Amino acid sequence: MKGGEAISRRVVWLIPVLVLSGCMSARGPAAQAPLPSNAVAAGFADVGARVPDAIMDIRYATAGNFTGTRVDGYGAARCWLQRPAAEALAKVAADLRAEGLRLQVFDCYRPARAVAHFMRWARDLADQRTKAGYYPDLDKATLVPGYIAERSGHSRGATIDLSLARCDARGECAVLDMGTPFDFFDPLANTDDPRITPAQRANRERLRAAMQRRGFANYPMEWWHYTFKPEPAPDTYFDIPLE
Repeated sequence: MKGGEAISRRVVWLIPVLVLSGCMSARGPAAQAPLPSNAVAAGFADVGARVPDAIMDIRYATAGNFTGTRVDGYGAARCWLQRPAAEALAKVAADLRAEGLRLQVFDCYRPARAVAHFMRWARDLADQRTKAGYYPDLDKATLVPGYIAERSGHSRGATIDLSLARCDARGECAVLDMGTPFDFFDPLANTDDPRITPAQRANRERLRAAMQRRGFANYPMEWWHYTFKPEPAPDTYFDIPLE
């Protein structure tokens, strides 16, 4: 779910001083800018530095997402997580690397202002530009609260949206078929939806097993959505822009 739990908790307002196809080439890791001091103070770590071979496909930093535009708060295509979650994810990546697999990361920490952007988009019923790609069988008016809510667990910094890619010795990678695209608003995206093929089910289970082994729990409505438990900052919704 793009919003998540509707539990009343405090928001910390800290303001700072590759859409992939079925096959792609894995490039070397890009240089990582240091985290802003307020992100460090809030307990965040940069996943790109800990998992340099992850395929960073941060959709909300581009127009290639369900809003059809770059999302507020995504000044850079970066993946930040609370340090314990980032360290656990690095272990997931190491486990999968031995199988020739890499992480394809769609989203990590999400600033609260980005969630507000989602809500504005959801309430603009005249904007139907992305319907065919993201909610073809749903009326946009039904996306709230079923798929989009006013607060997101991503803003607490321990939730990640991701998939898997298989890479060969030359570094050529192909994303695994999970049965739906990321952010597809439809029950078909439910992790255990019975309509997916055996191969798609096996791929979803491969991701789930790897994540669960290192302390991440799946959100059953979305095969790509995992939260590290226990959450390091369970009562705080951050709004530090990614930069």
